[in-house]
Amino acid sequence: MYHPALFKGMNVVVTGGGRGIGLEVARQFLDCGARVLVHLGRTIASDRPEFLDLAAAEGRAFLTAADFLSDGGVESLADAVRSRFDSVDVLVNNAGTMVGRFPAGELTDDDYRTVVKLNQTSVVEMTRTMLPLLRKGTHPAIVNTVSISARAGGSPGSSIYSATKAFVSTYSKALARELAPEGIRVNCVSPGTIATDFHERYSTPEKLEATRKTIPLGRLGMAEDCAPAYLFLASHALSGYITGQVLEVNGGQLIA
Repeated sequence: MYHPALFKGMNVVVTGGGRGIGLEVARQFLDCGARVLVHLGRTIASDRPEFLDLAAAEGRAFLTAADFLSDGGVESLADAVRSRFDSVDVLVNNAGTMVGRFPAGELTDDDYRTVVKLNQTSVVEMTRTMLPLLRKGTHPAIVNTVSISARAGGSPGSSIYSATKAFVSTYSKALARELAPEGIRVNCVSPGTIATDFHERYSTPEKLEATRKTIPLGRLGMAEDCAPAYLFLASHALSGYITGQVLEVNGGQLIA
C-alpha cells in the first residue's frame, strides 16, 4: 500500500469503477487521500461496497452513473465531474468490457459498434472532455486500461475487443507525445488474466485453468495486483519521468 497521503488533496476521476479492477483502483486512491469521482457504470447499484458510501458521506467520494452507449452518456459524466471539481489531477479511463465473444464470421454491425463505442470511443470522448480540467491540475496524469490481448490478440471471439485495446494503447502513446509540452503524462496499465467477474462472464473455468498453467507465477491475477500500477503511473513523485508507456501486469504471462 502506498502512503496514505500520496494523493492528498488531489482530484481523481475513475470510469468503470463499479467492480473489478476499477473498483479496487478507486478504493486505493481513496486510501491514499484523494477525492475520487467514481463512475459506477450505467446505474448506481444498491449492493455497492460499504467503503464507497462511507467515503461519499465524508465528502471524499462522489458516486455517479452514466451510460457510455447512450448519446450524451460521456458528456453527462463530464457534467458531473465539472459540478464537483474545478480541476482534475488524475483521469483513469477504465470503463469497457468484451460485451461477448463474437466469431469473426458472425459479428453483427451492432455488436461491432457496441464494442468499439464502449472500449474505444468512450476513451477518446472522456479524454477530450476532461482535458480543460486536466490542464488546471497539479502534475496531471491520464492512465488508460488496455489488455494483454492488445499485444497477444486475445482468444477466439475477442478480436474486436482486442483491437479496441490496441487502439487505446497507440492512442495513449500519441497523446503522450502531444500533451508532454503541457506537462500531462499519459500511460496505460495492461492487465493479464485477472480473476474478476469479467472472466466469470466470458471465460470457462477450464479455459482459465489452462491459462493459469501458462503463467510463470502460477496463478491468475487479482484486482489488488493491478491497482497499485495505476497509482504508480498517476503519481508525479513515483513516475514523473514516465510517459507513453504500457505497464504489463500479468504474472509473467507475457515476457517479451
